[in-house]
Amino acid sequence: MEKTDLIKNAILSKLPDAEVHVEDTMGDNNHFQATVISKEFEGKSLLEQHQLVYEPLNEALKDKVHAFSLKTLTPEQWARKAH
Repeated sequence: MEKTDLIKNAILSKLPDAEVHVEDTMGDNNHFQATVISKEFEGKSLLEQHQLVYEPLNEALKDKVHAFSLKTLTPEQWARKAH
């Protein structure tokens, strides 16, 4: 399984209704960025949002990636972004 799929599946195990985008930012299979959009983030601080995502990733990423960047958004925040 590719690491991007491993990351995405780990996040979806905790937030099954989330929209998850994972990118290998350097093309080296070691530097990743994830954007996670979930209604579960509504009313939560940024720290609480990140804790929800990192919880299932701790084991999945352990000793497998060099760098990981995370962006979390509610569906409303995502809709307002120009993408």
